[in-house]
Amino acid sequence: MMRQLSYFFAALVFLLAITFALWQIGKSRTYQVFGEIIPRVETTQKVVALTFDDGPTPEQTSEILKVLAEENVKATFFLIGGELEMYLEEGKKIAAAGHEIGNHSYSHVKMILVAPSFVKEEIEKTDELIRATGYEKPAHFRPPYGKKLFALPFYLSQTNRKSITWDIEPESFPETAANTDEIVKYVLANTRGGSIILLHVMYDPKRKSLNAVKPIIEGLKEKEFRFVTVSELINL
Repeated sequence: MMRQLSYFFAALVFLLAITFALWQIGKSRTYQVFGEIIPRVETTQKVVALTFDDGPTPEQTSEILKVLAEENVKATFFLIGGELEMYLEEGKKIAAAGHEIGNHSYSHVKMILVAPSFVKEEIEKTDELIRATGYEKPAHFRPPYGKKLFALPFYLSQTNRKSITWDIEPESFPETAANTDEIVKYVLANTRGGSIILLHVMYDPKRKSLNAVKPIIEGLKEKEFRFVTVSELINL
């Protein structure tokens, strides 16, 4: 009986360890089982990529494009296929302004323990909508919530796509995301050459993130940083 209990607890500990390891892999910004994942680019140059997740939305797209135009900065927008389908004209504005567009899945679900057929549909359907905006370059992929495990990385590797994460995300800390000033301070204090900055401006009713964009750009320019798209950063 004691031996059986020992086997049971050993198996339980093993399963818990495996579950914990898979959970860590699934949420990691710097590692995935298959293919290439890019959270930042190692470079001595003072260049950064400014990226925005989600949308497009009719409320915020024009406003963020106006700020970027005023600052003469090109950014990378990881768009959701379902939102793009509803607001295709907003996506066309992003493409027409010369910004990079990336694929952020069609339905924005966590891609953990999902079927390969589901992954394919999520990515390919969104790619078609991205093409409908007039954007013609290859679209990198950003996992929703940064989550991935087996099926997603495998499909990306098989279709020669890079998984783009980030190393600067002020909104991941509640105390930082509380107001615009804290967001700006965090980004200016932690950004370094090769950083990929993530902001969420599309669903921002209090404009905390949206209002941070201009001072972030101005502050980094004062530090002599140059803004590039994700693809330009990768090609350095």
